[in-house]
Amino acid sequence: MKARVGVLALQGAFAAHELTLAGLGVETAQVRTPSDLAAVDALIMPGGESTTMSRLLETSGLFDELKGRLSDGMPVFGTCAGMILLATDVLDGRPDQRSFGAIDITVQRNGYGRQVDSFETDIDVDGFVAPFHAVFIRAPKVVAVGAGVNVVASHDGVPVLALQGHVMVASFHPELTADNRLHAMFCELIGS
Repeated sequence: MKARVGVLALQGAFAAHELTLAGLGVETAQVRTPSDLAAVDALIMPGGESTTMSRLLETSGLFDELKGRLSDGMPVFGTCAGMILLATDVLDGRPDQRSFGAIDITVQRNGYGRQVDSFETDIDVDGFVAPFHAVFIRAPKVVAVGAGVNVVASHDGVPVLALQGHVMVASFHPELTADNRLHAMFCELIGS
């Protein structure tokens, strides 16, 4: 039986992730409530605004449910703001912002600059023959990586794609390109 992949649909580019997964033949569901979360086997946490997403996770009743599922080993792929929410430490988060501590990294929000500093570049990803075109929009910068984290791609010596156990994170927005290889990599991680 194939895994059903949820896409956190509180804010951000969730529809683009759904389209990419659909192109891979993966069954998806939008996740907005604890019952939506209970109906999926894995989750993508999209980009958006991390402090807003943190608040929405609280008000929707999803934060504690998701924390439990992550602790139980549910596979998750966090992109941009999703990476921030999954990190162990957020250097410049708001005092009321919570993160899941699901991957042993320290991030700086908007580490590459503001919206006007957004950029695109090709990155080499371990295991990929051709580079991946990465879109960085107000992207978080990884400033520290724990010993158990596998850095899969870097840009200018800074990790931008990493794995630890059942958790995959990217500083950039893979859903904004026609290249579905990172979503396929996540599906391999979950066995879909």
